[in-house]
Amino acid sequence: MSGGSPLPAERLRFADQADLRALVPLINVAFLPEQAAIEGDRINAEKLQPFLAQGRFLVLEDGQGLAGCVYAEVRGERGYIGLLAVRPELQGRGLGRLLMAHAEAYLSGAGCEAADLRTISARSALVPMYEHWGYRVTGTSRMPAEVPLKIPCHYIMMSKQLR
Repeated sequence: MSGGSPLPAERLRFADQADLRALVPLINVAFLPEQAAIEGDRINAEKLQPFLAQGRFLVLEDGQGLAGCVYAEVRGERGYIGLLAVRPELQGRGLGRLLMAHAEAYLSGAGCEAADLRTISARSALVPMYEHWGYRVTGTSRMPAEVPLKIPCHYIMMSKQLR
């Protein structure tokens, strides 16, 4: 991990419709490593719109705009966390962990007992990071047929008890 400290928590907020344009490039640059396995960008404005309708994005801001984001969705007693993204030059400063902690607190406050997430097998280095943050592997699932894969891969499902 590189040096530096997280941004002040007061720069953390929920995203709104006006953030859509900034969220798309932030997520796509953070997910560039997936392009070894999946063809094309991770998200576009059209694909992002349902996320804004179904759940909440937490965003961190700095003087240059959005520094990071994470998606949290209440699904009954379980919550879903996804699209964790931090600008590449800010990675390694604890911002991802900060975003995850706030997403988990949001889900817990909404009554969720656990949080679920998934990563792709081609990014297996993410599994130890999530395990360090208290998640455990709970299984695997197939990639949807419409995902344009370059190499065979699958989802790794992970969960964490929140209460």
